Amino acid sequence: MPDVKKVSDEFSAGGQPSPADLGQLAEQGFKSIVNLRSTDESGALANEHQLAEAAGLNYVNVPLQPTEANAELTAQVISELKHLPTPVYFHCGAGARASAAALIAFATQQQLSREALLTKVQELGVNPEQPQLKQFLESFPAEGS
Repeated sequence: MPDVKKVSDEFSAGGQPSPADLGQLAEQGFKSIVNLRSTDESGALANEHQLAEAAGLNYVNVPLQPTEANAELTAQVISELKHLPTPVYFHCGAGARASAAALIAFATQQQLSREALLTKVQELGVNPEQPQLKQFLESFPAEGS
């Protein structure tokens, strides 16, 4: 799994794990997987839920579109986290949606300001134009209001 981004001790994000990677994630101490892909995406594992649970990982699937933000689905991801043990590995195909979701979860958990979140986005090299992240950033009040 190349290019795993560690957002915090609780949240990391990256691309699609292979069946072997799921076992490695469990060995590395991850407790939960949040899959942001739909099952019909190219390269998605049809049996990922079973593979994750066989590796001892909790598993949640909330499909987010790669090119379109959906505030309700993003809120569902945050809500699901309340029931998952950490650390959590978020994933999508290449890692953009996953990094955005992990950053949103972290910002929500830590009650980060827009500026603090943007600093973290920059530190991790995440594109602030990723649709879910852009929508979340736009939800902050404008400066000085």
